[in-house]
Amino acid sequence: MTVFLRGEPQAHRVNDWLGCVRVVHGSFEDCTAFGKKLAGERIDVFFHLAWSGVTADCRDEVSQISSNVVGCVRLWEIARDLGCKHWIGLGSQAEYGPHEDVLKEDLPLRPATAYGVAKVASAMLTAKMSEIAGIRHTWVRLLAVYGPGDDPKHLIPSTIQMLLAGKKPALTKGEQRWDYLYVEDAAKALARIAATGATGSLNLASGQTVVIRKLIECLSAMVGADLPLGFGDVAYAPGQTMHLEADISRLQRATGWEPEIPLEEGLRRTIQWHKERGPDAAFCR
Repeated sequence: MTVFLRGEPQAHRVNDWLGCVRVVHGSFEDCTAFGKKLAGERIDVFFHLAWSGVTADCRDEVSQISSNVVGCVRLWEIARDLGCKHWIGLGSQAEYGPHEDVLKEDLPLRPATAYGVAKVASAMLTAKMSEIAGIRHTWVRLLAVYGPGDDPKHLIPSTIQMLLAGKKPALTKGEQRWDYLYVEDAAKALARIAATGATGSLNLASGQTVVIRKLIECLSAMVGADLPLGFGDVAYAPGQTMHLEADISRLQRATGWEPEIPLEEGLRRTIQWHKERGPDAAFCR
């Protein structure tokens, strides 16, 4: 197994199994370096999980297209040249755009951000090129994943860090209902897709929602923080997603995968991870 890794700051995410894999360093800006280092080798499955500008403050940057879409296509070309038989790309719920109903794979795609547009473009381009090249193609639309190593700007890790530091987190009213999936379950789903050869567009989520206010209250109770929670201190962002929930039945039928880690257990593991690593625990891009 070979891992394409973008820069040293992310290396700690694979430290536990570095001895079992080959690591090749590079970037979207110089994808050809990846190909040169693996010239002459053959691969069966290529997972494309990398993306730049994931957080909300970067989701309408021009680099969503110039870096991410171009980088995705270049990685696909490397995979093709290495004899790839199955391309698996990680998409996003942002491809759907605003929907109040449960997200199903056959819904019209109406992305509201450059991030969502870039994901849709990457999916369509790699799907067509895979069809032409005779490569199996899977596009996995991920919803909200959480767990150890999450981006510190995301809701769960930022709230945990604030609570552990004894500070009141500034929050919206917390009326949103979101579908959260523990990172270990997400990884197992991707492994099942590769093992079964499932293709097409597939939603990846837990299939259940939690009200954000209840989620934050659960985190506070687990941390044991005796301080007020700042519900309503932050206004909802324009276009705030109030209901995020996916139908995962297509993925379940295709692979037999089921989420295993209940939300409370996943939160407990995540809190413990942050406690063990202190204030610098969160992953820095």
